Amino acid sequence: MENNTSAAGPKRFKGLLQSEELYQYILETSVYPREPKILKELRDATASHPWAIWGTTPDSGQLLSMLLKIANAKKTLEVGVFTGYSVLLTALAIPDDGKVTAIDISRETYEVGLPFIRRAGVEHKIDFIQSEALLVLDKLLEDPANEGSFDFAFVDADKVNLEKYHERLLKLVRVGGLIVHDNTLWGGTLVKDKASMSDTRKKYWQTAIDFNKFIAADTSVEISQVPIGDGMTICRRLY
Repeated sequence: MENNTSAAGPKRFKGLLQSEELYQYILETSVYPREPKILKELRDATASHPWAIWGTTPDSGQLLSMLLKIANAKKTLEVGVFTGYSVLLTALAIPDDGKVTAIDISRETYEVGLPFIRRAGVEHKIDFIQSEALLVLDKLLEDPANEGSFDFAFVDADKVNLEKYHERLLKLVRVGGLIVHDNTLWGGTLVKDKASMSDTRKKYWQTAIDFNKFIAADTSVEISQVPIGDGMTICRRLY
């Protein structure tokens, strides 16, 4: 149980499984024993942040790390960074000459994770850009050499622009590459009565529903929506 309370806090259940006990079993049996020590330390450091709930869950991180390796990813994009848990795990997963372009409007939150990134010896793999993501993605697309040049993209940012992010990433990520969208099951609320949810969940409830329909209708990607973390949709670009 030593790893359990550090990042999420006792009694704080973030998984979509209906049984907290089963979720804890998964974490303690398959996730925590494999989680690199430096990632656990960053998770601990994030736990006291007022918006710690935004952090990538360790089970989601484990899946992302495996997907990066399966895709032989070397050049990646991250839209939404927060304290950098997923950026750090990406930098650990890609080759030493790989690069992750990480975009977030807040440098302050990224700096929570920066000491851990430096201790891990992977800062040279990360190009952090403080900006609104659409501006950066559009700038990248101004250079034709960037089209289809990325192997992998992870989106964990504002929900208003999800479709716009996806449309741009489809041009930047190569055919056969992966785009992973986080929070697509919105805390399991998509099949619940909207009146019963918190104001935070209500705000983007319809946005999440609309985005899932949008992705399901996109014939340019093969998709798999998985109930891990807050729900993740994995897209493989087909053409």
